[in-house]
Amino acid sequence: MFNRVLLLGALAGMSHVSVAQQASSVTDSYQFTKGLFALTGSRYGREAIYTDPLAYQLYTKTLKQPQDGTVFGTDEQGREIRWMPVTADSTKRLRPQLTMRGNGGAPAGPGVVAGSLRGGLGAAGGYTYLTYASPKDQVAILNIKGNSNVYVNGELHMGDAYNMGYMHIPVALKKGLNELYARGVMITASLQFTAKKALVMTDDPTVPTIRVGETTPALNAAVLVLNTTAKPLTNLELVAVIGGKPVKTTLATIPAMSGRKVAFGFDPTGVTTTGKHACTLTLMQQGKPVDQNTLTIEAVAPEASYSRTFISQIDGSLQYYAVTPQSGKATGSPALFLSVHGAGVEAIGQARAYKPKDWGNLVAATNRRPRGFNWEDWGRLDALEVLTIAKDQFKPDPQHIYLTGHSMGGHGTWFLGATYPDKWAAIAPCAGYPTLKEYGSADGVIPANSQDPVEQMLLRAGNQSDVLKLTNNYKPLGVYVFHGDADRTVPVTYARQMRKLLGETQPDLTYYEYPGGSHWFGDHSVDWKPIFDFFKWHQINPDSTIQTVDFTTASPGISATYRWATIVQQEQPLNYSRLQLTRDKKSVSGTTANVAVLRLALDGFGGNAPVNVILDGQAAIAYATKSAHDTLTLRKSDGKWTVGPLPSLAQKGPHRYGTFKDAFNYRMVYVYGTKGTKEENDWNYQKARFDAETWYYRGNGAVDLIPDTEYNLTAYKDRGVVLFGNATNNAAWKVLLADCPIQVERQQVRAGNQQWSGDDLAACFVWPIRGSANASVAVIGGTGLKGMQAANANQYFAGASGFPDFMIFGLDMVKNGSKGVRMAGFFDNDWKLSPENYVINSSLSEGK
Repeated sequence: MFNRVLLLGALAGMSHVSVAQQASSVTDSYQFTKGLFALTGSRYGREAIYTDPLAYQLYTKTLKQPQDGTVFGTDEQGREIRWMPVTADSTKRLRPQLTMRGNGGAPAGPGVVAGSLRGGLGAAGGYTYLTYASPKDQVAILNIKGNSNVYVNGELHMGDAYNMGYMHIPVALKKGLNELYARGVMITASLQFTAKKALVMTDDPTVPTIRVGETTPALNAAVLVLNTTAKPLTNLELVAVIGGKPVKTTLATIPAMSGRKVAFGFDPTGVTTTGKHACTLTLMQQGKPVDQNTLTIEAVAPEASYSRTFISQIDGSLQYYAVTPQSGKATGSPALFLSVHGAGVEAIGQARAYKPKDWGNLVAATNRRPRGFNWEDWGRLDALEVLTIAKDQFKPDPQHIYLTGHSMGGHGTWFLGATYPDKWAAIAPCAGYPTLKEYGSADGVIPANSQDPVEQMLLRAGNQSDVLKLTNNYKPLGVYVFHGDADRTVPVTYARQMRKLLGETQPDLTYYEYPGGSHWFGDHSVDWKPIFDFFKWHQINPDSTIQTVDFTTASPGISATYRWATIVQQEQPLNYSRLQLTRDKKSVSGTTANVAVLRLALDGFGGNAPVNVILDGQAAIAYATKSAHDTLTLRKSDGKWTVGPLPSLAQKGPHRYGTFKDAFNYRMVYVYGTKGTKEENDWNYQKARFDAETWYYRGNGAVDLIPDTEYNLTAYKDRGVVLFGNATNNAAWKVLLADCPIQVERQQVRAGNQQWSGDDLAACFVWPIRGSANASVAVIGGTGLKGMQAANANQYFAGASGFPDFMIFGLDMVKNGSKGVRMAGFFDNDWKLSPENYVINSSLSEGK
């Protein structure tokens, strides 16, 4: 993809544009200094359900234009909600006069250390209303900070909830009044105008570090490119010049009126000194320059911490990890330390907080963003990708691999340690909280103690993130808990909770509270010598020496195996499954819970040896091993275990288990429908664009957006698909979903023998792509424009949010919460609808 070319002469006539000079691409700008605000009561949490009174009025076309003092509605206590004026302060922030719960402090640390994530995105539940009178139809670049999303003349776009500043959104303004509804309480907003059809933005780069003296002729970086036209931009090239060495890269398609993070190559061999170096980027189309900007790339000494980029298997985007290399001359196989950072912390900052160790390399993954996914979902996958890359690069001793992290990374350590206990010799959570639920990031519309069957089904979809239910998985590990006793961001009570919980069951636990330690008390908040001394005492023992398995999982699709035992399928999807097994020279015995198919590796028994398996008190199952690496598959039917074949790849299994979010993997492609009415087609594309914007913001991701007419199974083989629309307006439906028991078309939804009618119904569900061993399609759509709009919210991108295999709901859910859900649950192991795996709101059913 990346080609070095002799382009210096061709570029000599083009003027240099620095980052500071990028405003030259902007012909004018407008700062919003006045608006209106109302505490509308929207509630978005870490579940599939959300409520948003303003969105409901917007979708039903009952929203009245706000005026100072006019009533929006009433709150839960029956009090009037009024629009109030808001004026920008000296920092240009539109700040209403409200008494609100704070988000916790963020003391200094490596890079920027995490404060609390309490409340999640948009928990405040308010909207800011802004207007702009445009003298003509024109395109502008919208920049808003402090909001979760924004409607621009009714079109939904991603916001910048964490005030990162890199969310640049091309928007089409009409002549006259333009209305913006931004979900957020303290926002900063501006418009920038440009005549260019494409812009290179360098304020959110993904860049490696140049290591002075290295001889590699090509490194990869990525920047955001904006498309300000109404058509996709193709045939773009980016020329990168650093140290006098040019490299030209052909870029991926940039969607219409949108942006995309694009990867490009550069040649670092012309850089011979440490420090920061300018890399000129020239965007070209058909040999003509379109835009130019400058990116700063750092060069360091070979022994210093550095970063490296890689192509992620999740979505094909460019990501990075950071390394603090082993000090001195390596002797033998080194250890490997995986460090997971806190919220707001860059991986390179995390790595630089550690002094080099003389016995191993430290590698820091990114979680896809400094806040990312809380080390769950795609943050979890990023950590596993980096772990695999680090093993391949550094060839560590497989018995000496360790996990540690701080703050949100402390949670990541608890979570990854419990989820994959056989990957680590020891773990060390620092200033961490065990679960997001208890820490306060799950403030949604479903109470944790809800007894409503629909709500319970939806909460069950998030079981895999509840570390407190997985604590038996820590038993094989060394666990070192480290926390400052004066921490106000993540109180030490979380560490004490885990000490109490593990105190009677964890055989290898060390606990230390740092006297007077705040959330961050210097680099030794993570680089604590006793932790690494503790690590030295621990190793991962070979599977052949492990005679006892005690393992719990909520989803085989996330974590199925511990050592020689694998939970292939569950009896009840996403409820907790547990194995408690012991083996000796002739037998395996023990108990299971919620396990339908179990696979045992029989390596420890040798070839041609008889093995007796005794499960759940049943009579022994005799099995003669065939080879030294034989495996035994056992199936449970009618309460009895028998020997059986391994399920086919067409069934559920560790390779593909659901839930809805599983389709957002395997280099997924967004396929939007074009066969409906103009309103339907517009929504299909706008929703795909909104999800792409969110994926970029939350996961540093890049995704292909294509119309349904371009999709075919051959061209996109084994790639995940996110389909926007329904069977009536998306031509790809028949290709991907003809055999699915859930069918959504204009005016009707059918799920097995259930059906519902109307234009206000929506569905989100996952389905395996036939012919692929791993990929799935996720459907987001509805029976009409109202139903489609009900599916607008995409909190499935929030880390640890719970989404089942399928949910059918109406626009009334946006107003009434779970009462508007028609049906929700999981497919069985054969991808069929079985009544024991779903719930139905019988009061809203139209019949059987």
